[in-house]
Amino acid sequence: MNDISREPQGIGSVPELAVSQWFNTETPFTLAGLLGRPVLIHAFQMLCPGCVAHGTPQAERAHRLFRNTDLQVIGVHTVFEHHAAMTPVSLEAFIHEYRLTFPIGVDQPGAKSPMPVSMERFQMRGTPTSILIGRDGTIRHHGFGQEEDMALGAMISSALSEARPTTISA
Repeated sequence: MNDISREPQGIGSVPELAVSQWFNTETPFTLAGLLGRPVLIHAFQMLCPGCVAHGTPQAERAHRLFRNTDLQVIGVHTVFEHHAAMTPVSLEAFIHEYRLTFPIGVDQPGAKSPMPVSMERFQMRGTPTSILIGRDGTIRHHGFGQEEDMALGAMISSALSEARPTTISA
């Protein structure tokens, strides 16, 4: 995979997401635009059993439990297999059926690689992946697979308690 430092930068040492379409939001998100807020990225595929059974419901719980804070939960549908079955139309039905309310972006397909762009930029190993970005724009946690709710909640609480940056430079 590519070195993160050579990819388009988002905030701090974090690359920017590459999203072709958004759901559950009228305004597209950028990580640079979220500097100063903790961000939880949930990367998933709708045909991934671990995502459907654990990761995506966990992201929805985090979105709902921390709704009165400035945490921003963002889903990234990052398709690296079964492309014909996991289209944006299918994703829209999935979002409706599973009653997902957090913003979800469709990861852009890779031009020279079978890996989607954001997946490659963030050096994800697969799905589900949870990435927690602190207020200062640095990655606080990069997890792959099933994670315990309490552990993720503790990391989110820690990120929320960080002091807000006094200067913003993106």
